[in-house]
Amino acid sequence: MSCWHRCSIRCRLAVVAGVVMALLCTAMAVFIVVMSRQAAVGFRTDQLFSGAVSLGAQLRHRVPDLTEIGPGQAIQVFNPAGTMVAATRDLAGRPPMTHLRPDPDAYATTTSCDARVFPGRCMIVLAYPFHREDGVWQLNMAVPDVPWYVGSELIIPLATGCVLLVAAAVAGSYRIVGKTLQPVDAIGGNLAQITASGDLRHRVPVPKYRDELRALAETANRALERAQMAVDQQLRFASDASHDLRSPLTAMRIRIDEALIDPRQADWQRTADALLDSVERMQALICDLLHEARLDAGVTGRHEPIDFTELVAGELERRLAKTDLRHRLTPGVMVDGSRIELSRLLNNLLDNAERHATSAVTVTLTLDGEVVTLEVSDDGEGIAPEHREIIFQRFTRLEASRARDPGGTGLGLPIARQIAQSHGGTLTAQDSPRGARFVLRLPERGTSRPPSG
Repeated sequence: MSCWHRCSIRCRLAVVAGVVMALLCTAMAVFIVVMSRQAAVGFRTDQLFSGAVSLGAQLRHRVPDLTEIGPGQAIQVFNPAGTMVAATRDLAGRPPMTHLRPDPDAYATTTSCDARVFPGRCMIVLAYPFHREDGVWQLNMAVPDVPWYVGSELIIPLATGCVLLVAAAVAGSYRIVGKTLQPVDAIGGNLAQITASGDLRHRVPVPKYRDELRALAETANRALERAQMAVDQQLRFASDASHDLRSPLTAMRIRIDEALIDPRQADWQRTADALLDSVERMQALICDLLHEARLDAGVTGRHEPIDFTELVAGELERRLAKTDLRHRLTPGVMVDGSRIELSRLLNNLLDNAERHATSAVTVTLTLDGEVVTLEVSDDGEGIAPEHREIIFQRFTRLEASRARDPGGTGLGLPIARQIAQSHGGTLTAQDSPRGARFVLRLPERGTSRPPSG
């Protein structure tokens, strides 16, 4: 793995900030140098022209001896025939410094690099014509060109400033990113501690500013809360399941032990009947537990178009009712779902209603707009409002339910609600003039809008 990938996000962002600042500084420095050089070249050209005008005024009257001019000056004077009549000491007897021939009333400039008269140097050359009695003469003057960096007075402060700006950008971004990521480090540390200890009661710290990091922390806390609820639910599930499985096993062992104490005097028919009841109870509980596990894992049957009216009517006809079973079914109600699971949902509701009914159970199926509503009501003692959600919790059995059916598992209604939810619907316990009333709402076939509770 490369060093870049091993580097922390703080280091990478600091490096990126430094590179960006370096590019910006380079662009700014290039712009400053280019503009400064253009200004310096213009200023030097203006000075050169002023010197040519001044010297040209003298040359109109007489040609002075230019060899006495100090070093650094480059001047050549040519008569109308093109013969050099005067020059500074370094250019005496040398070729013309330029071949420019401007108009008599104008002047011309050029930049000459590594010319024969200026080997290894770049010069700004000016050709300035002036008039005398015998014709138009030409004055050539040159000064050194401005270097690309203009001068040390400019390039050194620029380079120093760029270095300082890049260093400040790297250090500042490293510090700012570090401050910004402190909540992330805290969240990561807490999550690592929670992972190591397995204690889901801990929560990650929530930053005070309402930003993305606060949203991340709140999302992590909600996930931890849901995980804790799921673990607690699984622990309760395992505890209740083991308790409910232990009861029939204990009863079976007791019956077998009693029969084995005196096999000859034992009532084996009665013992077998008792054992069969315990086995059936265990079988029902195990089937419910397996179905609950499948629903928890999101495993559902294949959904297909179903005539819900026909399904409900068929289940009611096949059922060996323990009470008077009444029904009012709207014909032709269609839903999308699993026939097996919807049949189980209906039978769970009917089992619960028959268990608590005094004399009758009523089943009603209606279609209101795009919502299919199935109601299962009984004329029993009913459910108190504060218990209408508790009964949908796993292994929850109210006192009345335990008294009427000691062998129940407490999973029928939770399974029914999970089946309803897996079909995009709801299952609730609603008010009723007498007894309990369970209301199932499902979307009609071809609609995806979830029904309101």
